[in-house]
Amino acid sequence: MVSRLILLSVLAVTPNLLAAAEFRAGAAVGDITPSEWPVYLVGSFSERPAEEAWDPLSARALVLDDGETRLAIVIVDSCLIPRTLFDEVKRQASQATGIRPDRMLMAATHTHSAPASLDRLFAKASDEYLKVLKGGIVDSIKQAAANLEPAEIGWGQVDVPEHVHNRRWYMKPGGIVPDPFGETTDQVRMNPPRGRGLLDRAAGPVDPQVSFISVRGKDGRPIALLANYSLHYVGNVPAGGVSSDYFGEFARQIKERIASDDDDQRPPFVGILSNGTSGDVNNINFRNPQPRKKPFEQIRYVAGSVADEVAKVYKTTKHRDSVTLAMAQRELTLDIRKPTEEELARAKRFLAEPDEAKLPRRAKAYAAFAVDLAEMPPTETIILQALRIGEVGIAAIPCEVFAEIGLHIKEQSPVKPSFTIELANGWNRYLPTPRQHRLGGYETWLGTNMLEIHASDKIQAVVLDLLHEVASGEPGASRDDAGR
Repeated sequence: MVSRLILLSVLAVTPNLLAAAEFRAGAAVGDITPSEWPVYLVGSFSERPAEEAWDPLSARALVLDDGETRLAIVIVDSCLIPRTLFDEVKRQASQATGIRPDRMLMAATHTHSAPASLDRLFAKASDEYLKVLKGGIVDSIKQAAANLEPAEIGWGQVDVPEHVHNRRWYMKPGGIVPDPFGETTDQVRMNPPRGRGLLDRAAGPVDPQVSFISVRGKDGRPIALLANYSLHYVGNVPAGGVSSDYFGEFARQIKERIASDDDDQRPPFVGILSNGTSGDVNNINFRNPQPRKKPFEQIRYVAGSVADEVAKVYKTTKHRDSVTLAMAQRELTLDIRKPTEEELARAKRFLAEPDEAKLPRRAKAYAAFAVDLAEMPPTETIILQALRIGEVGIAAIPCEVFAEIGLHIKEQSPVKPSFTIELANGWNRYLPTPRQHRLGGYETWLGTNMLEIHASDKIQAVVLDLLHEVASGEPGASRDDAGR
């Protein structure tokens, strides 16, 4: 009787003790390469049709199960994906696998060489491609769940500062140009002329850290590696084709480095690279510009460099066969920025002007954005998530998040280490801090930006609360309370 009471006392203090009886993992890749052409690429202010694939587009899924909680992470080779599409895919995947929709994290990589997943000004989403996109994401989760096997997991971090540069700069006199509304009130400029005397200083930090989670079979065979790096994208992809950019190239190169002996492995190893907080970060060294490289050359170089550094740390990474999982999700309703009556009237004048040469650069595009925002509902409800995988924390935000926000979440998170996956579970444009809003620039312009000016403060508060929730280990906080 005494022994039984002692056992019950131990279980009451450590509610996750039995959760790690058998940790399992499975990974898979779903094909989302267009099957019909042309498609129109999103991510620019001009129409860009594509007639072929330079490399495959994929949805890369990782499913984890600790015996009590099962969750899925899916990273998709797309520039951006709206919440409505993700919600539909989650429902389909849940019906097929039993994984709860609120136990799924889905995010776009932000390659600028992928077909539109929603109608944009210069790129319309085709019904045929949307079927391919949705089907590929669902297939990746179904197959990853089918591939679940007893596994062990490890994690690590390494700094790779060479490739990340803040793209917002304070400029010397003469360096600020009129915005699409004809104003010169910006204090900073996005992607300024490189290597010229007009540069003053960068307006924000970067996050050079690559974080990764590795899962492998009990025999040591690599199953998957999920990495996270805060770099917008690389680009320099030839016109006329789709490409996964450096995200897909990393997946290929990390396999060469840690799973090259398993080319015939079934199921095959899956490398995955998610986008961190890179809303104001890109691959351009503005102070010391580098010679322009051939198409795909920089993509291969950056992906290979990141893969090299991850592989070095991977070799000494300790893998555990007994970890617990937790995941929490919350909706947050935020105000939508609206044009004033004066701004809306100006936008309509710009749209009515037949001679675009008389208008500021990109004036018609931003006038259309302003009209769209005026017609939107006054609020937007977004999904925010936090995951704990063993001792690793992951936050998920549906925006192009500024680096300083991600650094703040890392610093304040109760789960160490932590990282953030952006463009997750939806797309709500850029997320600057209030201070960055005051500085102006492309990422704060009405249209490029849609959420209220203090959105980042509210989002950070919820994300950190969710990270505390998953860190607590309380069964009611984040564990599954229904069938999986």
